[in-house]
Amino acid sequence: MAPKQKPTAIQSPKKASRGQFLMNVAAHKRLLLLVLAALLTVIIIPKGGLIPDYYRPGDIASRDIKTPRDFLVPEPALTEKKKQDAELAVVAVYDYDSRPSKQVAANLTQVLQQLNVESKWAEERAAVQAKILAETTLVHDGAQVVSPVDGGDENSLPMVEAVVEPAPARVKIDVRDVLAAELSDDQVAAMHRVAVDDEFVALFSHEVQRALGRKIVGNLELFKTNWQGAISIRDLASQEEYDIVETANMAGLNEVLIALEKGLFSQDVSGDDAELLLSVVQKLIRPNLTFNQSETESRRRAASEAVLPVLLQVKRGEMIVREGERVSEEQVRKLHALQSSVDGMKMVRSAVGMFFAVSLLFYTVHRFAKVNIRKYSPDLRDLIFLALIFSSLFVVAKVGIFISMAMQSAFPYVDSACYYYAIPFAAGAMLVRIVLNSEVAYVFSLLFSILIGMLFGNNLFMTVYVLVGSVTAAHWVRHSKARSNLYRAGFYLSLVNMGMVLAIFIFSDHVFDIQLLYRLGLAFVSGFGCAVMVNGTIPMMESLFKYTTDFKLLELANMNTPILRELMIQAPGTYHHSIIVGNLVENAAESIGANPLLARVAAYYHDIGKIKKPLYFAENMRLPENRHDKLAPSMSALILISHVKDGVELAREHKLGKNLIDIIHQHHGTALIKFFYDKAQQRDKEAQVKEQDYRYPGPKPQTREAALIMLADAVEAAGRTLSEPTPARIQGMVQKIINKIFIDGQLDECELTLKDLHEIAKSFNRILSGIFHHRVEYPEPAYKERDKELKKETKKETKRKNGDDLHRESTKESRDSDASPQNGSQDDLKRLGMS
Repeated sequence: MAPKQKPTAIQSPKKASRGQFLMNVAAHKRLLLLVLAALLTVIIIPKGGLIPDYYRPGDIASRDIKTPRDFLVPEPALTEKKKQDAELAVVAVYDYDSRPSKQVAANLTQVLQQLNVESKWAEERAAVQAKILAETTLVHDGAQVVSPVDGGDENSLPMVEAVVEPAPARVKIDVRDVLAAELSDDQVAAMHRVAVDDEFVALFSHEVQRALGRKIVGNLELFKTNWQGAISIRDLASQEEYDIVETANMAGLNEVLIALEKGLFSQDVSGDDAELLLSVVQKLIRPNLTFNQSETESRRRAASEAVLPVLLQVKRGEMIVREGERVSEEQVRKLHALQSSVDGMKMVRSAVGMFFAVSLLFYTVHRFAKVNIRKYSPDLRDLIFLALIFSSLFVVAKVGIFISMAMQSAFPYVDSACYYYAIPFAAGAMLVRIVLNSEVAYVFSLLFSILIGMLFGNNLFMTVYVLVGSVTAAHWVRHSKARSNLYRAGFYLSLVNMGMVLAIFIFSDHVFDIQLLYRLGLAFVSGFGCAVMVNGTIPMMESLFKYTTDFKLLELANMNTPILRELMIQAPGTYHHSIIVGNLVENAAESIGANPLLARVAAYYHDIGKIKKPLYFAENMRLPENRHDKLAPSMSALILISHVKDGVELAREHKLGKNLIDIIHQHHGTALIKFFYDKAQQRDKEAQVKEQDYRYPGPKPQTREAALIMLADAVEAAGRTLSEPTPARIQGMVQKIINKIFIDGQLDECELTLKDLHEIAKSFNRILSGIFHHRVEYPEPAYKERDKELKKETKKETKRKNGDDLHRESTKESRDSDASPQNGSQDDLKRLGMS
């Protein structure tokens, strides 16, 4: 026989399916987050609509086109003019080299000085020769030679020259070689002639050096014609550069010659020699200041290229072209610039950045709120609802921006920004607060205001305006018991909006003008616009998401609803019991800050499951018949337990909403049906009776409203059994019931505190004392007294036989309810409801 194998652990199908469901819910939440982030990115990133760029100059505009954002328009004509101005601002560059002029002056001076020396040596030589001929008789071929002065012949001169020492080499000079110029014989001879005069040579040297020491240009008239106030001079000798702003030291070639001519003719020099000498100078001199065209053009080209394009700034909201207007060339240029300003890659980068920013913003705020804010626990349905509100309001805001631009076209005296304050931003927070709760509404308001600020160009003022308005609106729609409360909330929202507009206007240091009045008026209209929008949207949200709002509760509170009318006919005792429970929980909810409307309406419907078997419940029994006498305790317990399941089914059938269905499901928690449990134990003392079979399936109350109905249901049922309902007996009974429920752990999963329990007990005592108030007794005939006693005994017998749930206490226990609790925990709650 094969050995037994150890059974492997097999996961429960129920647990596996639950885990898979939770994983699917988490995946759906993440997908919803990404889809919402992507949708908001698509709405926020584009700052304007499609801008037509197909217009040509002269076309007729088919619609008004207003700039949705700031952008720059290039101005080619202005840019070209600016480049020309930059080129003209660059001064002309001239190369200055004084060395050739100085060398010419030095050469002329050297030539004249050498010629002067040579002429002086020739004179001296002639004088020596004359003296020798006059004083000495020379013999030639043995014969006496007579000086020409004395009548000798001229054959004697070679003999004299032979006696005189020849001229030294340093005296001789080649004028053409020194001056490096092709000179005529007349010019050389003229230089020889003028070089004889020492004074002239000194003056000429001075005048030449002075004339050639100036900055000489080729044509002074042409230079002055092109003069623009300054030039830049590059000194080739010193490698320095400097600017000059005057032409006083400038001279042309002609001016140099004229200056020399004046100096030369002032001396005793023949006109021919002066002309020849000037012609020599004219051949030698060259301009020492020359225009460097290449460098000047290079500098001007660099200056032109350094000029940035001239851009015309077009502000957001500026009208480019109006409908029916003939489009000009400038307007076409603006349209093209607007179209080209939409950089594809830049927009993609911005979209990716915005997507990640929005995703992280949603995720971090949602996680923080879920962990740290007690009442923030939206499920998948709630998140879908919030995503729908988010995206819808952003579409409304986007459409509002376009409408604002169109309104400015119709009413140009009103700035388009004024219309932004009429957009119903706070409608989302109002709707979320009505449908869910204040914690979710606050988180919604925070996220919504931040993203609205991004939509309006990272406008911090708009963020603050939307946040304050949203929080205000969410506060004033709290526990709305009538649709008129929406308009009251809209009125307060209008006042807060106007205050924020005024505060922003003062903070921005704007001038107080008529635009402020427009903003204030539109902000006031926005509050009532939010009320109207929410009033029309609530029924759609209730139908689409199956929410039970306060307004739905008001409709369900009508006692003429089909299910309540059926309850009144089929189970009148339960109907009356539910109305009293509704009064109890409504006052108790107000005392602890719960939702009194939800508590009251849930109390009306909490026992609708008894419609199916009304005669099995004590309040509907027709005495002295008790159907439980013919049933086993386990069967009686099943019938009592089934009214919860039947109530949930009826609630779903009549579409009462999740809140009421949950309360119907939870209003007995996991309480023990003690009467039938004890009866089962007494019937078969040897058999082991399972307590779990006599407990309601639960869950325990999850909300304060569900817990209130559990307490009020038990207290009202027990109150019926009080024979003498004095205030003291009522207080003791209330205290005992609350103690039992508290000790049984039924209140462990809701948010009631001991302080809340104390306020609830006080409220119950006050209401029950009013219901069971003491009446003045009038004397009655003896037969009526006997009938009354008989009915009382019959009622006691029936109560002993009747079995109900935990909340149906026996008369004996109720009479002793003012006794002190035996348990220590009960003793802690002994004084519940005592002032």
